[in-house]
Amino acid sequence: MIVFGWAVFLASRSLGQGLLLTLEEHIAHFLGTRGATTTMGNSCICRDDSGTDDSVDTQQQQAENSAVPTADTRSQPRDPVRPPRRGRGPHEPRRKKQNVDGLVLDTLAVIRTLVDNDQEPPYSMITLHEMAETDEGWLDVVQSLIRVIPLEDPLGPAVITLLLDECPLPTKDALQKLTEILNLNGEVACQDSGHPAKHRNTSAVLGCLAEKLAGPASIGLLSPGILEYLLQCLNCTFSQTAGENKLTISESSISDRLVTLESWANDPDYLKRQVGFCAQWSLDNLFLKEGRQLTYEKVNLSSIRAMLNSNDVSEYLKISPHGLEARCDASSFESVRCTFCVDAGVWYYEVTVVTSGVMQIGWATRDSKFLNHEGYGIGDDEYSCAYDGCRQLIWYNARSKPHIHPCWKEGDTVGFLLDLNEKQMIFFLNGNQLPPEKQVFSSTISGFFAAASFMSYQQCEFNFGAKPFKYPPSMKFSTFNDYAFLTAEEKIILPRHRRLALLKQVSIRENCCSLCCDEVADTQLKPCGHSDLCMDCALQLETCPLCRKEIVSRIRQISHIS
Repeated sequence: MIVFGWAVFLASRSLGQGLLLTLEEHIAHFLGTRGATTTMGNSCICRDDSGTDDSVDTQQQQAENSAVPTADTRSQPRDPVRPPRRGRGPHEPRRKKQNVDGLVLDTLAVIRTLVDNDQEPPYSMITLHEMAETDEGWLDVVQSLIRVIPLEDPLGPAVITLLLDECPLPTKDALQKLTEILNLNGEVACQDSGHPAKHRNTSAVLGCLAEKLAGPASIGLLSPGILEYLLQCLNCTFSQTAGENKLTISESSISDRLVTLESWANDPDYLKRQVGFCAQWSLDNLFLKEGRQLTYEKVNLSSIRAMLNSNDVSEYLKISPHGLEARCDASSFESVRCTFCVDAGVWYYEVTVVTSGVMQIGWATRDSKFLNHEGYGIGDDEYSCAYDGCRQLIWYNARSKPHIHPCWKEGDTVGFLLDLNEKQMIFFLNGNQLPPEKQVFSSTISGFFAAASFMSYQQCEFNFGAKPFKYPPSMKFSTFNDYAFLTAEEKIILPRHRRLALLKQVSIRENCCSLCCDEVADTQLKPCGHSDLCMDCALQLETCPLCRKEIVSRIRQISHIS
């Protein structure tokens, strides 16, 4: 399930930055979200630390990692979320134990450029994975992630999720030892309020473990001390991992605290805005409060005629009740298309950057595939093209090329212009445009949607023309909101529990397709022989969803046709 917690209530900045707030007499500190801006580039640092002593100062290591060489400008195929892992060969000796902090920082530095599916994983990541094969090594890696990942790097939490997801599952003894080492409780949360990076990283680690572990292991991790720590940080990390955890957190009256934070959903401070978004989503989907009206029932959608499509989205993306803001808190690469499709003319929309990490935003057709767990999204096939302001790249057909814009930051406005007359796409950052992109038109010339993909803990807001644009282009253009139309029912984005209740009322006929549940399962896949799909769904697959064998041919079974 989704890990959405740390971004709701994590580590705040200093009092001078206005985020160390007193909410109630019993809440010592509010813990906001991570820092935003950092100088980034497509760099690769894989230094040899074999002679490094474990006492090396982490600040010195960070300084060393900031010396980033200039990126190679050639196009590269990519996988933005999950680089391949190469284990140690049967006759290959175990690598010498390195300085763990240095290896973690090296991985953070190189992860921005690990974009090739066939690329060898960085030395630092391979070594960390090998170290984590023992309980002692796993504990060293986890403590290092908490200790050294900087607050200012927008990829920091994503690297935590990636490394923990790639490491072996911890043993029961290792988990017990970790809880003893961390010794978390409400008092520790207050004492460490001056160390927001530690709070943020601890919450991210706990969230990853809650998602990674199953059943009793996840429940056992939510000890009274850890729950007290998370509540003191106003964090819901464990809420979606098990029914028992959700019940335990609900009994702590967390909904009362969330109601206070919900008002920040539209705050001009983008750290608070993340908190408000997650608080509102939690109240609508998880911690229902008696007497509170669900947001979708009261939001005013009269001026909105185009929005993000809640029926054309990968499984873990969160969409706001007004359909114009989205956030990913999963470890996968989540994608969404909008509700309006364009075939001719000149069109423009804008996006406000709420978080400054990896997002790929642009244009995609219906043929563009969302493979969230494999790390493929917008710009990763021949039917889409995307702008990546974090790594300063343009993506098309899973290949990237650098652009000249600076790294985006919270509050920036990205413009997306599609000129189907001239067959070109133009990307803008705060009104400054890049040269036109035309590659995608070699594969398709119509049927485009606004679309976006999100790495872990990323969020942005879309403007399809319902309000004035900040940086409208000089050429004449149309907006989705001027030409689109949605019925009142189509505008509703139901909370999870309401959607599940409706699904339970749907009757599924016998012999229906196991994917769409609408058509008759009349197609057999070869060579595996599985036959529980309709032809429409089978044509969209390259491997069998049951056995994962490659599909060579699809045969319609005449006896199933009525």
